[in-house]
Amino acid sequence: MLNQQSSHNPLTAFKILLLLAVLVNVCTINTAFFTDDPGLYASIAKQLVYKHQFFQLFSYGRDWLDKPHLPFWLILLSFKAFGIHTWSYKLPALLCFLLSLWYTWLFTKKYYGELKAIMAVLIVSTSLHIIMSNTDVRAEPYLMAFIIGAIYHIARLEDRFSVTQFVLAALLTAFAIMTKGIFVIVPIYGALGGQLLLNKKYREIFSIKWIGLVLLTLLFITPEIYALYIQFDLHPEKTVFNKQHVSGIKWFLWDSQFGRFANDGPITRASGDVFFFIHTLLWAFAPWCLLFYYAAFKSVKKIFKGIKQPEYYAISGGLLLLILFSVSGFQLPFYTNIIFPLFAIITANFCGEALSNKAENTFRLIAQWLYIVLFIAVVWVLHFYLEPKNNVFFIIAAAPLATAFRKIIGSRLDKHIKTFMLSCVVMLYVGFYVNTTLYPIIIANKGQINAAGQVNKTIPASQPVYSLKDQNNIFQFYCDRPVKLVPFQEFKTITTEPNAVFYADAEAIAYFQAQHIPFKVIWHGMDYPQENILPAFINAKTRGSTLQIVYLISKP
Repeated sequence: MLNQQSSHNPLTAFKILLLLAVLVNVCTINTAFFTDDPGLYASIAKQLVYKHQFFQLFSYGRDWLDKPHLPFWLILLSFKAFGIHTWSYKLPALLCFLLSLWYTWLFTKKYYGELKAIMAVLIVSTSLHIIMSNTDVRAEPYLMAFIIGAIYHIARLEDRFSVTQFVLAALLTAFAIMTKGIFVIVPIYGALGGQLLLNKKYREIFSIKWIGLVLLTLLFITPEIYALYIQFDLHPEKTVFNKQHVSGIKWFLWDSQFGRFANDGPITRASGDVFFFIHTLLWAFAPWCLLFYYAAFKSVKKIFKGIKQPEYYAISGGLLLLILFSVSGFQLPFYTNIIFPLFAIITANFCGEALSNKAENTFRLIAQWLYIVLFIAVVWVLHFYLEPKNNVFFIIAAAPLATAFRKIIGSRLDKHIKTFMLSCVVMLYVGFYVNTTLYPIIIANKGQINAAGQVNKTIPASQPVYSLKDQNNIFQFYCDRPVKLVPFQEFKTITTEPNAVFYADAEAIAYFQAQHIPFKVIWHGMDYPQENILPAFINAKTRGSTLQIVYLISKP
């Protein structure tokens, strides 16, 4: 461990970097949605306001069953307090992100000391996919806070029973379950199980306090059970997933997550790649992934050799869920964000060590410098091909980057601490550039946002608005009124109000033209329909080839 009392103490510099990291992560709180999921979740919460509902979820006015309720309740409270805005949708999630940093600090400090604690927090807040996800907000910031928070309070509870720790551990576990489903007990109880088993505390596994923790957690999730019961189990006549007699409670307890993992629920996928997250983490957990892989290997090796470690929560909970995700057929890059705090704890322990092994020390430096050089090059290449209308933010970011490099390299800190700081600085540079240059270009080409703005400006509030696809959730949210759904295949036959306005994409219009279905164009604009950022879009010269025309139409 480094001497934290020396004149070369890096803690002050780390705190400055942390402040900058928080600013980079929250500065996009009002950046418009450019993927469908945030638009969907925000629209569902907005419908709770319109319908004066709390327990029943709807999308396009129809019963919706896919995710538990807690994030929607928190967003609803934010909407009620501050109005329906992009930033008020993101606010609860970003507060939970900050809470996850606080719990990461508390847990790491408890077992590894203050220096490694702030390093762990920096690792979380400068990881590439964390920065991206705090703009493209889904459920992950909530889960990060609830999972690491529950594990921290369980760790305190293991040391000494306390009613406060007992209640908070159960409450945060329940919050995690009511955010994503019952599978979140895997990292939480897996962390506890690993801690007890690897410390050979076999009898404690069935301790009354752990049994009580499970029971209290079950009590705390009763609002979710009640909400699902009154919307679905009490109404077997409702059609969900194209069938009736669908149990919302069964969906919550099994199908929503474990059914997906086992690939036997209502929503299935053909197959998954067992190595998907291994290579995804190379960029999602960048620039720390290579260090994490080595640190995890080193930790597991010590376990097999019987070498005592300060704690086993992080390695047990983190790797167990990573394995579960890897064998699942459902694999999306942002899934592992929820255990990045656990990965960060493992990585920080390795980053903060003063290594005597020359080979290990060399690897630690090379693993970071690869990312440092790569990310600077990526930003410059991006900027060359994006051809933004102005270079203001690119120039603004370059000067602090150069200054930080000069000051850090010229400092008297240990070499591995300097390199760690440079890794953080480069990720702040990347985050700033992406937030101020790349995302605005994407958003400017999102036709759903522009179409909704046109509705709000030119279509009287008395005229009903429809979407011709249920994937047009960005349009649904940014319209200043409820949006109903009519599949475009039913446009010709369905009876709607005579002055209704419909949002149609290129596929719907092509269908109408092929079927000779008449319609009247009210407005049209360009749209980038992809969620993935294609190279052809990044290249300003070929960007037009990735765009489609979208329309506001009416019946003739």
